[in-house]
Amino acid sequence: MSSRLTSRTIDDFGDQWTRYTDNEGFYGSTELLADIFGPVLDLDALKGRQVAEIGSGTGRIVNMLLAAGAAHVTALEPSQAMQVLRDNTRRDAERITYRECRGDELPADPAQDIIVSIGVLHHIPDPEPVVAAAYNALKPGGRLLVWLYGWEGNAAYLSFALPLRAVSTRLPHGVLSALCHALNAVLGLYIALARRIPVPLHRYMTEVIGRFSRRKRYLVIYDQLNPAYAKYYREAEARQLLERAGFQDVVLHHRHGYSWTVMGRRAADGAANS
Repeated sequence: MSSRLTSRTIDDFGDQWTRYTDNEGFYGSTELLADIFGPVLDLDALKGRQVAEIGSGTGRIVNMLLAAGAAHVTALEPSQAMQVLRDNTRRDAERITYRECRGDELPADPAQDIIVSIGVLHHIPDPEPVVAAAYNALKPGGRLLVWLYGWEGNAAYLSFALPLRAVSTRLPHGVLSALCHALNAVLGLYIALARRIPVPLHRYMTEVIGRFSRRKRYLVIYDQLNPAYAKYYREAEARQLLERAGFQDVVLHHRHGYSWTVMGRRAADGAANS
């Protein structure tokens, strides 16, 4: 069941990223990357580093990492979106290694300084092999940073989203798209309200999604309702995901009170995870 669900989720994202290919404005900016990293990692830490990204999609994060100063990025993408990824990162292709593979297939050579996975692990039914592969692909003292959907702070949203996902993940694209456009109109009103009163998720509404274009707000909704699998992590689960793989000095940031940015460090002695 897990392998079938994983394959279906990869197919869902392949279809999504070949339909929606651009990364305009704040949605594709290093300012947003800094917001995702939060206090756990400064963008300056990327400068001159060998970085890998697990789940590169359309190349949005790859371009952010390079713009922030990464010397080289290894971009992993298992879906049919690989060509979109190549097209969107063509300008810096000499600084990118493209690998059409899953995260658990990340090779240990060449070793990486930093590995990131933004919005991917929560769509993998069994993420532990991916985290283990990341550990083994890091240099001694290297760091893994992941961003995950959070459970805490999302009660009102999840009471609406989870029942809706039970239906939306089965809808044909045309019907799902129409639903997302309707919800986007509601979201626009909610963002306007959040700018006036402290509604649930008001910081995310005003500081992040409220800065996206209307098209990118639509995509965020689609991204929530389309993939076959999604998990919302509790704080302890997010911490254990890295600690069970052997990561040390695990730190968490409750980003805008609704999601988790988590970072851990491979042991400095270079002992491989098994």
